[in-house]
Amino acid sequence: MAFAYDRSHAALVAEENGTRAGFILMLDDLPDDVTGDVQAFVAYMAVEPEMRGRGIGAALLAAAEDEARKRGLSYIALMVTEENRAARDLYERAGYVTERRLLCKIL
Repeated sequence: MAFAYDRSHAALVAEENGTRAGFILMLDDLPDDVTGDVQAFVAYMAVEPEMRGRGIGAALLAAAEDEARKRGLSYIALMVTEENRAARDLYERAGYVTERRLLCKIL
């Protein structure tokens, strides 16, 4: 987490009935690897397992997007593993599309 907290960022927390339900940590000074343009980047996002399916993840993403716009950023990115189908579905419903792929090989 030091990598994220040592950079300019926004940490947003979602609560439901006074109970912490999830959080999102968005960096706002990370250049895109290809274009070099500064972008918003979702470094971490989590929703408590018992709170999932209530729209909390979608609300956190929307709040991060609003914060990115307030900071003058026109692009937001994130990474998700192929096997995390629930998260990928959430991101696709929110309008995120695959722009590039990271290929890995176990040695």
